[in-house]
Amino acid sequence: MAGRGSGMRRAREVLRSGDEVVPERSMWRRATAVVAVGGRVRHEWWVLAGGAAVALLGESVLPLILGAAGVPLIRRVRRARDARLAGERRATAVIALCGALAGEVRAGRQPGEALRAAAGESESGLAGGAGAGLGAARAGVLAAARFGGDVPGALEEAAREPGAQGLLGLAACWRVAVDRGAGLVAGLERLEGALRAERDQRADLRAQLAGARSTSVMLAGLPALGLLMGSALGAAPLKVLLHTGAGFGCLVVGGVLEGVGVCWALRIVRGAEER
Repeated sequence: MAGRGSGMRRAREVLRSGDEVVPERSMWRRATAVVAVGGRVRHEWWVLAGGAAVALLGESVLPLILGAAGVPLIRRVRRARDARLAGERRATAVIALCGALAGEVRAGRQPGEALRAAAGESESGLAGGAGAGLGAARAGVLAAARFGGDVPGALEEAAREPGAQGLLGLAACWRVAVDRGAGLVAGLERLEGALRAERDQRADLRAQLAGARSTSVMLAGLPALGLLMGSALGAAPLKVLLHTGAGFGCLVVGGVLEGVGVCWALRIVRGAEER
């Protein structure tokens, strides 16, 4: 709601007549403003907001403290997810770079010129493809290709970025082809095929493990569903958990077991994915 219809709204504003009145215009603007603000809020701050809501309902400051303590944990999880997605984008960009470089060399360009052209083509065609694949060392690689420097060394330096390990294979192909006169196109095509097969295998494994991961997360949310059902039945579970000794002990033990179970299940899934 916040972003996809912006072009259509601009077109309506430009093309509508001056005396035309749109009744739902103000309401639509308020709704999109709320959604836009919600989209800009980081996920970890929703944990604090949820803790504050539970603290008001349970008339205790403990949920607010737990929500504040969960903010750095959720931030760490979010950053790990962003790093994983960035690594996947780099891996895809390396595959695109290998394919574009093979096409440029097959068209008759010299390896250095082909590398510069392939990097520029991937960057424009994939929204920063080659730039994301080469990472911070992109300028060094292109400078080495332009001025006859150590291109394999620059590629190996760029391969230190997470997800860009395929550049090690590109560096090996470059070293063998340029220094020893072997065919660069054949090596690049084989490298592209191998990297693409590895990416597809990882995606297939992640899809197979998605069920186990979602099941563990769903089971972790069942206690919250139990609290909601208890509140609906009038049992006041929050007051029991937060204002009685036995309830507080059950809350501590249950929270510890819940955290250990979730970490254990996700660790099993992550270990299978890494293998």
